[in-house]
Amino acid sequence: MIKAVIFDLDGVICSTDEFHYEAWKTLADRLGIYFDRKINERLRGVSRMDSLDIVLERSDKAYTPEEKLELATEKNECYKKLLMKMSPADLSDEVRETLLALREKGYPMAIGSSSKNTKQILKNIGLEGFFNAVSDGTNISRSKPDPEVFLCAAEYLGQKPCDCLVVEDADAGIIAAKRGGMSAAGIGPAAEHPEADYRLDSFSKLKEILF
Repeated sequence: MIKAVIFDLDGVICSTDEFHYEAWKTLADRLGIYFDRKINERLRGVSRMDSLDIVLERSDKAYTPEEKLELATEKNECYKKLLMKMSPADLSDEVRETLLALREKGYPMAIGSSSKNTKQILKNIGLEGFFNAVSDGTNISRSKPDPEVFLCAAEYLGQKPCDCLVVEDADAGIIAAKRGGMSAAGIGPAAEHPEADYRLDSFSKLKEILF
């Protein structure tokens, strides 16, 4: 029985994919490293430092841990500037209405995202304080497909993992949910993942699963 819902943020609640792509592309271009949208797809649901390693795969230079940290910070500063363009208009009516319907039905809800910018994004799109709990890159040490971010979210909600449904758009997120003993609903690219318990062709389909 599903008692609580944990949502990934990017690609599920809202989309910052284009901002991530622009920021990584800006960094790669400065370094003279080839980067395109196909490579960018490999970064979905992956932590910032692991994403950087993927971007640097085509580099001839070996970077020290200190240099990598500087590069990751550079990318994030660029990304944060792009994020300031976000507003409540970036939250679709479908997502807003579905979230309100779930809250009306009494479902505890949390965000489970590896992004350290989660709280800023929620504030920008008008969802600051909406969720019962937020588990993000600031409270975890392992990124998806490790289930840590979702297990923390369940703990913050006071729920058993087996009673939680995770909504994800990335394969790594589906794997993380299942490793954590949770049900998983795939949306977007993750809807085709073989381990997804539910396949959503729209966000509002959550109501059919939960009501």
